[in-house]
Amino acid sequence: MIGRIQGILVSKQPPQLLVDVHGVGYEIEAPMSTFYQLPELNQPVTLQTHLVVREDAQQLYGFASEQERRLFRSLIRVNGVGAKLALAILSGMSAGEFARCVHDNDSRSLVQLPGVGKKTAERLIMEMRDRLADWEDEELAATPPAGGVAPAAGSQEADREAVSALIALGYKPQEASRMVQSVDSEGRNSEDIIRAALKAAVSR
Repeated sequence: MIGRIQGILVSKQPPQLLVDVHGVGYEIEAPMSTFYQLPELNQPVTLQTHLVVREDAQQLYGFASEQERRLFRSLIRVNGVGAKLALAILSGMSAGEFARCVHDNDSRSLVQLPGVGKKTAERLIMEMRDRLADWEDEELAATPPAGGVAPAAGSQEADREAVSALIALGYKPQEASRMVQSVDSEGRNSEDIIRAALKAAVSR
C-alpha cells in the first residue's frame, strides 16, 4: 500500500495531477479541496494517498490532509458510493461542511452534488452519522497546506480548465459550462473558478 507521496509537482489538471518522485511519475486523482492547497508547478508537495486496486487498473488518490483521506475511506465504505463519487463529494464541500450536513440531516445540500440523488443522500446521512460521531468539527475543517497558491491564468484558459474539471467530477458538459459562466472569472485561476462554481451550486 502506498500511504504517502512526497516529490515535485509536475502537472495538475483537476482531478488529476502528476508527482515526480526521484524520476518516477505518479499519476494521482485528488478532490478539489486538495487542489486548492497545491503549490505552483515544479515545487515540492506531500500528499496522503490511498491506493485502489481493481482487476483492470490501479488508481492512486491523493489528499492534502489525513482528515480528508479518512473521510474518503469512510465514504467509499458506504453502499453505492465509489471512489469517483467520494471525490465529487470532497470537491463540492469541505470535510467540515459534509460533517455538518450529516449531523443536521441536511440532504438538500448533499443532492446538489453530482451523482448524489435523494436516496444516496439519505444513505450517506444514515451510514456516516456514527462514523463521524467522534470527529470534531475543528479536526474535520483543518486542512494543512500541501504547498502554496496557484498563479492566476488567462481568463479563457482558466474557464476551459474549470469546465473540463467539473465534467471530470461528474457534471454534464452543459451544466459545467453554465456553472462557470455564472461566476466572475476575471483574474482568477481555474481552481478559484471551480471553488466559486461549486460553492454557488451547493448553496442554491
